Amino acid sequence: MKLKGDPTTTRALNRRLILNLLRQEGPRSRAELATLSGLSPAAVTFVVADLVEEGIVKEGEAISGMTGRRPIPVQIDYDHGIAIGFKLMLGAVECVATDLATNPIATMRLGLGDHAPDAIADVLARAVPRLVALAQRPEATLAGIGISMPGVISNDQTSCVRSNRFDWNDVPLAQMLAQRVSVPVWLEDDTNAYAIAQQLFGLGRQHRNMAVLAVGVGIACAQIIEGKLYRGANGAAGKMGHTLFEPNGRPCECGKRGCLMAYHSEAAVVQRWREATGGRDKGPTELRSALAAEDPVVVGLVEEAGRCIGTALANITNVTDPEVVVAGGEAVSLGEHFLRPLRRALADGAFRAPPPLLLDWKDNSWARGAAALVTQRMFDFELSGGVTGRH
Repeated sequence: MKLKGDPTTTRALNRRLILNLLRQEGPRSRAELATLSGLSPAAVTFVVADLVEEGIVKEGEAISGMTGRRPIPVQIDYDHGIAIGFKLMLGAVECVATDLATNPIATMRLGLGDHAPDAIADVLARAVPRLVALAQRPEATLAGIGISMPGVISNDQTSCVRSNRFDWNDVPLAQMLAQRVSVPVWLEDDTNAYAIAQQLFGLGRQHRNMAVLAVGVGIACAQIIEGKLYRGANGAAGKMGHTLFEPNGRPCECGKRGCLMAYHSEAAVVQRWREATGGRDKGPTELRSALAAEDPVVVGLVEEAGRCIGTALANITNVTDPEVVVAGGEAVSLGEHFLRPLRRALADGAFRAPPPLLLDWKDNSWARGAAALVTQRMFDFELSGGVTGRH
């Protein structure tokens, strides 16, 4: 461990500071970076020179309209590397290649007929060269691979400790893929990965404390606290869907009864609609059509889900006090029938003023979250975890 004041540690801290300023503020001159960071001009020049030499930062055009020596802005070169993200679902995997700001440059979706870990690792390994070819960035290096999936993930971001949906226990998926492709691999819970992407490049970019709500097949609420994802002692933080809603109630995929997600996840709402109407073939698409047609049964179920999730969210925000709540997932597309009661319940249950609710409508958000597992290390050298394949 390096001692406080060690020159190497100071250099790394300065590097992180400069990179995060450029991420948040965009292109800035060296003089502006010195003012914003509080570092000396010499220290900024030293760090920027290193970053330019490594290809992480590049110089832009000199600022026009000024007399004398015109300052030259520097900016992060997000094109110098490629990150790959895989979002695992029960029947398919969303695949994306992004630049280092998680902007998609190639996407595809592959079916998953076999949920055995080795079979899935093989599918992902075969997808890597296809994505790299589709990206058409021959000069860019493959920086790494991120995998997101529903479950409890070890704090070293290498193993799935437990996934109820996949029925996995202690599966070292990151190591399995790294051995096949020989690049660094990170594994993370899907909502946690989504939260990291929102913090780095999304709606939470300017916030150090936020809650990230995701409602789809499950319900989860990840927490970014003082700029860092809170994972808990065992990697199981944020499992809002498994908070108790109805004692001895409906069975949940976790094996317990009465969990919030057993009633109010999108999948649960669809199931309850089927039960109420006898429509076995009804799914999410039909649910949205019925909602648009103001079907009273569907409207009631969706509004109830918004209200109950909003109440649970208020309880969480009363504990963690986030600046904002970012909301994403399939349920966001249910619109105001879902969001209006959620906002009202959040406001009614908030200890003080409720945090603003920011909605994420972007495509590929989940897979981009997986890619963000790769890029986050560029902005925080203290992060640990992930695994590197053989060389």
